[in-house]
Amino acid sequence: MPGAAPPPLKTRDLAAPALARALTAPEFARLAEVPPEAQWFANLDSAQTRRAYQGDLRAFMAFTGIVQPEEFRAVTRAHILAWRAELEKQNLAGASIRRKLAALASLYDYLCESNAVTHNPVRGVKRPKAETSEGKTPALGDAQARALLGAPPSDTLKGKRDRAILSVLLYHALRREELTKLLVKDFAQERRGVPHLRVQGKGGKLRYLPAHPHSLRLVAEYLAASGHGQEADSPLFRRTRAPRAGALASALTPGSVYADVVVRYMAQVGIAGENMGPHALRATAATNALEHQADIAKVQEWLGHASISTTRVYDRRGSRPEDSPTFKVAY
Repeated sequence: MPGAAPPPLKTRDLAAPALARALTAPEFARLAEVPPEAQWFANLDSAQTRRAYQGDLRAFMAFTGIVQPEEFRAVTRAHILAWRAELEKQNLAGASIRRKLAALASLYDYLCESNAVTHNPVRGVKRPKAETSEGKTPALGDAQARALLGAPPSDTLKGKRDRAILSVLLYHALRREELTKLLVKDFAQERRGVPHLRVQGKGGKLRYLPAHPHSLRLVAEYLAASGHGQEADSPLFRRTRAPRAGALASALTPGSVYADVVVRYMAQVGIAGENMGPHALRATAATNALEHQADIAKVQEWLGHASISTTRVYDRRGSRPEDSPTFKVAY
């Protein structure tokens, strides 16, 4: 009958089909009791962010005496201000203090969304100002980049692999975690007739970067020497030692890329200094692209930055040493 009310919804109408449940009753109950504080941490996509925030929260918990996750709900702005004062006493850099406060702010934003707290006690707490709009990660000069690219030997499997790794980092500005996630099939994917690199960035976001011819050649040489070029779903950059019988080849770890490849060859060619590591190669690629008139919005997309303000820290075009008035002085 038109206009008739629908029949009342009954519990059995919502019953799931009679399938084997993936969670046992105790598992279901245990997951239902996970506090939102723990859910927030598990929901952080970036492994690097998790590591940094974990250290920050441990420091705050040690300062306040927090033991259980639920105790975060009793924190007030006075606790945050006292911790900020303690961090300042430790003479920490402003960027470190900002990150630690950002970690707490992120946690409390999540707790507010989960209705576990009524407000964010970090909101309104002043954070140290950024010392400069330019990033602290150094960028290599062109001569240094060329020396680094040529440092690994070209007649060994490890040397061929390391040459390919350095080339991918310097020509595509990848994060080291992104590099270690690359599979064989991610390299040289055809898009509009141009080979592309398929990159899995922060938060699982995919981006496709045109592959540089130099990298294409070096990766092809490495795959020919390693013999795993037809294993599409296997890690692109792996340990040179063959895996045990029946074991799958494992990808290089971010730590191995840092210590065994980048820092090792930097030391070999005389590149040293604070913050010299894989991120310096990312900074080098971004800085070089901008200095050669790349559009900053395109560079933002290329780097996988959510905000263009993050990209701007690599824009050093206004502070190039060669443009200094020092070199205009003539007597």
